[in-house]
Formats: sequence, structure tokens, C-alpha cells
Amino acid sequence: MVFRRCLVASGLIAFCAFGCRGGANSSTENTTQVVQESNVTQLLIEAKATQKAEDFFHQGNNLLDGQRYEDAIKAYDKAIAIKVENPEAWINRGIGLTSLQRDKEALASYDRAIAIKPDKYEAWYNRGIALTSLQRYKEAIASYDKAIAIQPDKYEALINRGIALTKLHRYHDAITSYDRAITIKPDLHQAYYNKACCYALQSNLELAIENLDKAIELVPDKYKKLAKTDSDFSKVRSEKQFQELLQ
Repeated sequence: MVFRRCLVASGLIAFCAFGCRGGANSSTENTTQVVQESNVTQLLIEAKATQKAEDFFHQGNNLLDGQRYEDAIKAYDKAIAIKVENPEAWINRGIGLTSLQRDKEALASYDRAIAIKPDKYEAWYNRGIALTSLQRYKEAIASYDKAIAIQPDKYEALINRGIALTKLHRYHDAITSYDRAITIKPDLHQAYYNKACCYALQSNLELAIENLDKAIELVPDKYKKLAKTDSDFSKVRSEKQFQELLQ
């Protein structure tokens, strides 16, 4: 919009310079006044448009919180139509799409956010989630790595990174990722449970039990129930020590 305002100002000044030789000072004053009024009008128009975009954005957030994902996406689309350079609207739009399992569309939305603001943690993190859902695990890991580089203390990205690594059977790297998450948050029960899964998949009964025991200690009912049916424990489920832990 600044560029357009400059063009208007240049046009008015040039017109007066060629058409008003006898009253240059007066014409210049009038021209300045017209330009100032035009600028004020433009600023008011921009302010109203910005406010309208914000209103649609907040409407979308409320709908997203209420799990009305289709309606939320429509609200974000309206916000973006007014103010396209809004990374938060693109991210939340992506979250709505992810919630509807429209992961390819969500991925495109996160990419738009990143194009606007490359250091946006939430965009890289949610991009990783979409890629994981699409079973594009290597790309998901790369996205989580970007997110972690931006905010190293976000344990959620480290856990999800570990899950993607596990899907690629890179168990050692996955465990390292979970350990980094535990360093940030020592009572992180999800990390202990996922570590137990990794060890069980490698038939390491002792370490599978050790980590599952920690997860159960933190959230007993959830992990006892989950471990009874989780296919990751198939290799160790019949072992007496494992059965005793789940009693």
C-alpha cells in the first residue's frame, strides 16, 4: 500500500508543477493537504480491513476450540482473503484441516505460514504431524528438527520426532530423542512409555519393563491398560515379568 500512496503523491505534485506557475506556493500547500487527507483515508481503510481480518481470525479460533473444523477453516479463509500475510491464520487453518484428516491440504497451509515466517515453531511442528500422518517419516523428522532448532525446550517435538524415528526402525535414535525430552521434563510419562515400546520392539525385556514401570508409576491406569494390547509389546508380552508388571 505504501507504493500506491507514493504514486498518488507523485502524480499530484507533477500536475501542480506544470499547471500552476503563478501560484506555486499556494498550490503546493493545497497539494500537501490533499495528499495528507488521502493518506489518512487510506490508513482508516487499512485499519478497518485489519480489524475485520482479526475478527475472522478470532472467530476461527473459537470454532476450532469448539471442534467445528469446517466452519473454522471458512473463517480463516476469510481472514486470509483480507490479510494473506498472516502466518497464525495459515497455521490454525492447517490444524483444522489436520483434525479433519485432510493432511495434504494442511501441509500446504503450514508451508504458506513458513513462507511468510520461516522461524515459526508452530508451523514446523504441525507440519511434522501432517507428514507423520501421511507416513512421510523422513520429511517429518526434518520438520521436527527445524522446530527443535527454533525452540530447543519444546519436548513435544522431541517425542513426535521419536515416534517418526521408531516408524523407520531407528530405535537408538528414537530413544535418544525421548531421553532429550525427559531431560527437559523428567516426569514425561509419554517418553518413558515410548522408550519401553522401542526396547520391546528390539526384544530387550529388561529395559522395556524398566521404562514401562516408570510410565505406569506416573500414570498407572492408562499405561497398564494400553500395554496389554499395544502391538509394540508383542515380542515380550508372554514373558512372566511383563505379565506381573501389568497385574
